[in-house]
Amino acid sequence: MRLSRLSRGAAVALALLVAGCATRPERVVPPSVVVQPGPLSAADYLAQAASLDLIEVQASRLAFNRSQSARVRGYARMMIDEHTGMAAQLSFAGRRLGLLPSAALLPRHQSMLDGLAASPDFDRAYRSQQGELHRVALRLHSDYAARGDSPTLRPVAASAMTIERQHLKMLQGI
Repeated sequence: MRLSRLSRGAAVALALLVAGCATRPERVVPPSVVVQPGPLSAADYLAQAASLDLIEVQASRLAFNRSQSARVRGYARMMIDEHTGMAAQLSFAGRRLGLLPSAALLPRHQSMLDGLAASPDFDRAYRSQQGELHRVALRLHSDYAARGDSPTLRPVAASAMTIERQHLKMLQGI
């Protein structure tokens, strides 16, 4: 009887040992294959979109006050108004989800704003930065509208996507 208990114990230990060694092989992705990331979370989307709206407003306030060009100042005034409105929509939708957008810029956006403020050729730097920001925002909103995880935020992203396309077209005229 003692031998059978020992045999059963050894069999269980051996089974556990073998099971512990039987791991799945790692999935190796060849370098030529691009893996699409999963949908952006509502919190991440909200943080990025809020910071983009905030830098648009702050950079455009600088442009409104510093630019020598009436066209740039007109564009800046419109960006202040429209991105303030977009930020309000984003905040309203975020509150419905229990998420509040930050009142501070993400570090990369703060760095961009600091660079703009220090630029000796302000109008050129503002136009260039606006193009970059609107392209990034268009990609963010487009991706979230298509694949975002929140049914509450997806329509906000779709609306923002349309507005960002318009902003890029308007930017060509200043």
